[in-house]
Amino acid sequence: MTDLSSDHGPFDDLPGDLMIWVLIVSELLVFGAGLAAFLAVRATDPAGFASAQAALHPAAAALNTAVLVTSGFAAALATWASEAERPAAGRLWLGAAMAFGVVFLVVKGFEYADLAQQGIGVESHAAFTFYYLLTGFHAAHVAAGVLILGLVAIRLRPYPVETAAAFWHMVDLVWVLLFPVIYLMG
Repeated sequence: MTDLSSDHGPFDDLPGDLMIWVLIVSELLVFGAGLAAFLAVRATDPAGFASAQAALHPAAAALNTAVLVTSGFAAALATWASEAERPAAGRLWLGAAMAFGVVFLVVKGFEYADLAQQGIGVESHAAFTFYYLLTGFHAAHVAAGVLILGLVAIRLRPYPVETAAAFWHMVDLVWVLLFPVIYLMG
């Protein structure tokens, strides 16, 4: 016979807080809608989007992909260290994750600066409008994630680190989806 009075719910096994998952799902839906709109508009002007895409920096974006994936690994190690009650290691791994996040932002800043130097802005073509909106919104999430990781490093405890790492992994996932669609799709 099943015990229906159990206090165990379907969301109890999620890492971190339920509210972070509400945020993560809503952010994924926003980015998904942005990518869907990008693809829909791209379908109306494939030659224009391909021409605009040629001005982007796929090597820098590939570097940023490696940077964020490595950062996500560091955040996972920080979670493990915090659960193992190794605060020095946890702070070290959170610091590494944050440093990689800053590297991502610096590389993205160089990309934006080069495009601006070429006179390419949000009004240059619809492809650039989507490029700046999607990558800029993502960069804002990277900056927020760096701040969040720093805050949980101050008083390292497993639950907040796990919650922050869940947000950071969402940031990683979004970039892994943005990178091929914006930079590589021909």
